[in-house]
Amino acid sequence: MEFMIQLAVILACLLYGARKGGIALGLLGGIGLVILVFVFHLEPGKPPIDVMLVIISVVAASATLQASGGLDVMLQIAERLLRRNPKYVSIVAPFVTCILTILCGTGHVVYTILPIIYDVAIKNNIRPERPMAASSIGAQMGIIASPVSVAVVSLVAMLGNYTFNGRHLEFLDLLAITIPSTLLGILAIGIFSWFRGKDLDKDPVFQQFISVPENYHYVYGDTATLLDKKLPKSNWLAMWIFLATIAAVAILGAVSALRPVFDGKPLSMVLVIQMFMLVSGALIIIATKTNPASISKNEVFRSGMIAIVAVYGIAWMAETMFGAHLEEIKATLGQLVSQYPWAYALVLLIVSKFVNSQAAALAALVPLALAIGVDPAYIIASAPACYGYYILPTYPSDLAAIQFDRSGTTHIGRFVINHSFIAVGLIGVSVSCLFGWILAAAYGFL
Repeated sequence: MEFMIQLAVILACLLYGARKGGIALGLLGGIGLVILVFVFHLEPGKPPIDVMLVIISVVAASATLQASGGLDVMLQIAERLLRRNPKYVSIVAPFVTCILTILCGTGHVVYTILPIIYDVAIKNNIRPERPMAASSIGAQMGIIASPVSVAVVSLVAMLGNYTFNGRHLEFLDLLAITIPSTLLGILAIGIFSWFRGKDLDKDPVFQQFISVPENYHYVYGDTATLLDKKLPKSNWLAMWIFLATIAAVAILGAVSALRPVFDGKPLSMVLVIQMFMLVSGALIIIATKTNPASISKNEVFRSGMIAIVAVYGIAWMAETMFGAHLEEIKATLGQLVSQYPWAYALVLLIVSKFVNSQAAALAALVPLALAIGVDPAYIIASAPACYGYYILPTYPSDLAAIQFDRSGTTHIGRFVINHSFIAVGLIGVSVSCLFGWILAAAYGFL
């Protein structure tokens, strides 16, 4: 009975924090933690210090990239790609947003490109819902495939001390599974989106709407573009510094002999990521004369700091709760998950919806899964399931896609659950998990 009450406290904090949004999610974890420690007298767990330090370094580098204008270069290149292939925008657009996320480590880059995706679609009489919904989903799916995302570096930090059939997990081992499985999931949602919904000329609701001249002008409007902006060389330099740093991290992850050895072991990739991300930000500031004061004011920095607080509060609360009842949880869930490994992926998907964060979902569930004996290989194979917050259309990128689609085809249905993103999300995540398992088996982890 006491366990159920404590679990109810955690769920209440998660649900209320998710409703409030933003930094409230992590702060509500503090309320749950105080109740667990001072009311139920549970010994406090350990806060996820390594994970938080990695997040800080990655966010600092990514925010510096945005402040320096390097992100504008990436967005301009993305727009050129979209406008060269307007007929295939439903397939190309989600790949573009996914790759932008992989390179930058955050799905929030999608906001700038969404108006351009809408413009390309509507000017070619393509139902905007097709690329808009797919692009929002694609941007968030790219997080688990990004070497500089909070979710990936958190997962590496949590699994860094585990071996898989006698083989130590390396940074690139994880990406070798998550990148191709994610891209195959993106391909699946692109193909689905190509055929979804009625063509605009056959949609009576849309035709009736644009029959009013004011509505017609509102829908087709002016052209949104970044191509008319002439970007200075410093923006390009910032982008190349950032990409070169990511390449260096990848090489060090692939070739452990390049890392210094301490106590007989190569330097941890968790520390390597932290060092090189700080170096990346520093080099950008030095080479481009970026104003350091502007770094903390942009969207990437703001969303990253929110992620740190969310991971801090949620993970510490969950560690305290589940650590105190580890034996009971093992007895209840251990056998179930060992018999049905897919159950872990399903639980991860649901937790992700509760917390609206892939990194927070992983931080809350992975330590518990490892403690009850879930094979770490299953955790890697099921990594794409950490994205479940498309189930309800409450995430900012989904809401932005609805707002930017002036045609009204990207929408929330009458029953809320029947919205433009749910089918795309289910298809993308399911296909990614399927190929994650196939690739994990092919690489010898399973």
